[in-house]
Amino acid sequence: MNPRQIVAGLLMFSMVVSGPASALRADAQSPPPAPVAPPAPDDAQAPAQATEVTPPRVSYIYGDVSFWRPGAEDWAPAMVNTPLAPGDVLYTGSGGNVELQVGPRAFVRAAENTQLGLDNHEPDFLQLRVTNGHAALDLREARPGFAVELDTPNAAFTVERAGYYRLDVAQDSTTFHTHRGGVATMTPASGAATPIPTNQQLVVTGTDSPSVQTTAAPPLTAWDRWNYQRTAYLLQPASHVPAGVYGTETLEQHGSWRTVETYGSVWAPSGVPAGWVPYSTGRWIWDARFGWTWLDDAPWGWAPYHYGRWVFVGSYWAWAPGPVFVRPVYAPALVVFLGGGVGVGFGVRPLCWAPLAWGEPLIPWWGRPGFIGVASWRGWGGPRVVNNVVVNRTTNVNVTNINVYRNVTVTNAVVGVSADRFGRHHERPQRIADADVRQLMPVRGALDVKPVPASVTVSGATAARPPAAFEARGAVATRRPHDTVETLRTQGIATTHTAEPPTTPRIVPSPRSERGTERATVPQNGGRGGGPSVPRPGRGPDQRRDVVTPAPQSPTPAPQSQPTPSQPSAAPTPPGRSERQERGERPNRGERQDRSTRGERVQPAAPAPPQQQSAPSPQQPAPGPPQATPPQRQAVPPSPPRVERQERGPQPTAPGPQRQPAPPGPQPQGPGRTEPPANRSERQERGDRQDRGERPDRGPRPERMER
Repeated sequence: MNPRQIVAGLLMFSMVVSGPASALRADAQSPPPAPVAPPAPDDAQAPAQATEVTPPRVSYIYGDVSFWRPGAEDWAPAMVNTPLAPGDVLYTGSGGNVELQVGPRAFVRAAENTQLGLDNHEPDFLQLRVTNGHAALDLREARPGFAVELDTPNAAFTVERAGYYRLDVAQDSTTFHTHRGGVATMTPASGAATPIPTNQQLVVTGTDSPSVQTTAAPPLTAWDRWNYQRTAYLLQPASHVPAGVYGTETLEQHGSWRTVETYGSVWAPSGVPAGWVPYSTGRWIWDARFGWTWLDDAPWGWAPYHYGRWVFVGSYWAWAPGPVFVRPVYAPALVVFLGGGVGVGFGVRPLCWAPLAWGEPLIPWWGRPGFIGVASWRGWGGPRVVNNVVVNRTTNVNVTNINVYRNVTVTNAVVGVSADRFGRHHERPQRIADADVRQLMPVRGALDVKPVPASVTVSGATAARPPAAFEARGAVATRRPHDTVETLRTQGIATTHTAEPPTTPRIVPSPRSERGTERATVPQNGGRGGGPSVPRPGRGPDQRRDVVTPAPQSPTPAPQSQPTPSQPSAAPTPPGRSERQERGERPNRGERQDRSTRGERVQPAAPAPPQQQSAPSPQQPAPGPPQATPPQRQAVPPSPPRVERQERGPQPTAPGPQRQPAPPGPQPQGPGRTEPPANRSERQERGDRQDRGERPDRGPRPERMER
């Protein structure tokens, strides 16, 4: 036998042995397997992953914030962690602030007396409508081909580049600012599109024959600086969770991480009552895209209910995110629905559910035909478990054969309501006795439950609605808002509420389509970093230099007043030179040179203050798991500063009075430099433009060129 025949025989032997071996790794009595490294995604799932989106979520609320969704009977108080769908509208009352997380590193915030609507959301396009008030877009990362559009009554603003953007909509004018390398395009109702370079302010007055004025951007206000530091606080890395999962900062505040041999890193909530189980303290809401979606009452209730799996470890529940190197995929909930039992405490039609366990597949009840009812492990990189048995990735799973779900056997893990009360805001889940659980069968596919007007609201209470003048104002846009009327009528929900936008937007050509490309043309005299690479004259397409937006450097804090007991005073401090050296990073030479040129004194990084524990839930804490000390974060924020109405752009204002304890985040700094210093790459790019004979950047703060 020659060597080639020996190798071929060994390969055949390994293929025969590896097939059935995986099915013998676990049985009904053994624990699920430890996490393993997944292979490349299946080819069949690649097209689906290309069109997946994560809905924007309400990530912060301060003061009075109202919420409305098409089909609702009235405005309701907004709730944190609400996933937004096209057609949703938010309104901030006097002193109110709201934050939306629209990407892993992208946030939209609205100050008081602002109406903010979500008109369209696609994998490469986000369309927001601001008809009055003040809004900010803090885009720390812009992936290629993605655009954010901000529609106002005077013009549409298209953003395709990382930066900080400020929008102020008054009665007859709109003021738009670009900061931190931001570049945008303004398209009015009549006239040609106008590029807005970085560090510029553009004021559009009028609609039919608008006048446009461009000046240098004013200094950042206290509210702008609060936006900067709030984003920096939220972007502190989380080592246990895959990159791209939102809401990880709340996990450290309301629970602890530990390591379990079978599941790896898991997170256990603190302050939950005895006998608590996941998916029991919240309600189901309905939207036109994802159908029935779980909205939990807990402030940490985003990541554990839309990613990963819940596991029961000894005597307590813990959330297992799974391997951190897998790209996360959003799901409206990760449960198995159960039904079919007669007389299970709710009459003839109970609808119950339990959290999916480690490695179990999700059976979607939403989506397109061919996706509903098909076993899916989207976003899950660990072992795949069916009926307590591990299956390989090429196994064709028939959902009708899945009849064992591990968490269903855990005491009190199954909760439910009557099917005719499902999705009502006043109907809370009830526990199902173990004897009744045995009568239930898994629901495979779409749920036979129709939504009602109460299903599209997040609360049974009513909230202040915006003035009629706000609702009646139209907007300039490049696309029509997504129409949900037909979907609602199919579900049997009338759409006669007057809060629906009565004015059709004025549609203008998209600057992206006019250019014939999906990427923005960046003005050569306005780019300061961030976003796509910019071609240089005399260079080929493969010789482009990528420009990266530097993280904003907070100004040296001014002395703060004495804080109240509930408001720690210190805000997150940017890493100093010594901290960067400890991490092996190169010191920021440009920052030192810029500060020395301006005559500013460079202060060393101050040590972070001790972490104060957040207030526990009003419920009785469970006596179960040992509570490990959560990681220390840098600060707990005060209330955001108030923003006063300005006809020609905002001016610095002093922080307003505090109204209620605020969620985590940084507090605004005192007076200081309002723009983060340019790094060396920015100055080098300006030098390159000067070498080519182009006009140098005439920003509001010219700086010395590097020799």
